[in-house]
Amino acid sequence: MIPEATHYLKATVSLFSPNVFLNASKLSAQGAPSSLQTRRNLRVSHCLAANVSHPKKQREKVEIPGLKMVTYGDRMHYIPGLAKPVYSPWKMSFKDPRLYRSPPAQEMALYKDKPCYVFNQRTSILEGVRQAAWLTKTHLSPGLLPHLVSLAAKPENQLPNQDERVQNAIKHARFWDTTEPRPRKEKYSKTLLLNLLHLCASLQPSHPAVGRRILAENYSLAATWKRGEDLFQIRGRNGLLHCSMDPLPRICGEQEVLETSDRVLESFCPVSPTIDLQQVSVYKEEMNYTGFRGEYPYPHAHTLYFLETSDPNCQLRPEQFRAKMIMFTFGNALARAHKLYGTQPQSLLERPITVQAVGTNGRIFQFLVFQLNTTDLSGDDGIKNQAWLDEDVELYDFAKVRPFIKRKEVKVPAGLAGYKPETFSKFLTLYLHGAA
Repeated sequence: MIPEATHYLKATVSLFSPNVFLNASKLSAQGAPSSLQTRRNLRVSHCLAANVSHPKKQREKVEIPGLKMVTYGDRMHYIPGLAKPVYSPWKMSFKDPRLYRSPPAQEMALYKDKPCYVFNQRTSILEGVRQAAWLTKTHLSPGLLPHLVSLAAKPENQLPNQDERVQNAIKHARFWDTTEPRPRKEKYSKTLLLNLLHLCASLQPSHPAVGRRILAENYSLAATWKRGEDLFQIRGRNGLLHCSMDPLPRICGEQEVLETSDRVLESFCPVSPTIDLQQVSVYKEEMNYTGFRGEYPYPHAHTLYFLETSDPNCQLRPEQFRAKMIMFTFGNALARAHKLYGTQPQSLLERPITVQAVGTNGRIFQFLVFQLNTTDLSGDDGIKNQAWLDEDVELYDFAKVRPFIKRKEVKVPAGLAGYKPETFSKFLTLYLHGAA
């Protein structure tokens, strides 16, 4: 053992016990440093117990005007005493997208001095639903309207053996459609959503309008609007879209729409409305795209379906997940309004545009109905858009592969428990809206 380390150890250990001081001297004399090394690591800081590598100082490059530096570039190999050559960047005679380097933003053709705030599928805004309602100039109401919920209560709008078939769809997603002991959330949530859509589509013989719809996945959306003096855009992909040949009917009459001018938007001052939005300087000012070409036979957005993703880079809390639903539902309605009525702000649309949304994580559902009444979003006064949100609706309580036992008592049995049929009734209501 190093003599300096032994003296330092004796001085440190003697503060706690004089007997340990004697034992330490004996062990150092006998050549058994293992126990001493353990004590040393416990009582000596990292700076004293380990060798710290100091960073090397970078040499300053001295450039003397009029003096040519002698390098080893002509020799094609390193030579001590000669300077390292500096070569000009190599320019290829052909274009290789793998080695492309974009020019500075100030040199691009679409560069603007005024920034644009972008909302995409990974944006997590701080204030959640309140911020989304302010950005879209929307008056938000809790729950769905009664005349919508009553659609699923009619016998002609129900499935035969509805509860049993829905429970089998849940069991298929949670238990039967996997070879793993426990399926992953992103797998069973998507399987459950497709199973429920398949059940609703079985009503097509009694509701022919259901056959005038189609599902579209991974389509790109773009919509632009001004809020105050700021410019906002919605871009990106937002999951599964149920689009139709026919538009959805309006939810509220003209008189109720005019009454929204008296409503006051909820404020979240002193937080900025643009917080957590991506700020870009290279963009197109008039960017509105529904995701489909003009001759697409299903131009009207009916219902958007959102799934909670397991991507660690894009995990959203429930409040931010609902805000994402509002923003993309508004974006689809606004892009359609710009295509029908032009990009000039309209204080009151002749025919309001209605778009629905459903979000789920495989057990809890979020239901949203959005009605776009105006595209004049610059100020807080005047007519406002409307939205109805029914949040955190559970389809079932538990779906256990094995029973949950606590203190030798079965708290939750294996299988499906706590099925709630009213949740699927709301899902079926939004599906049949416009066809029943």
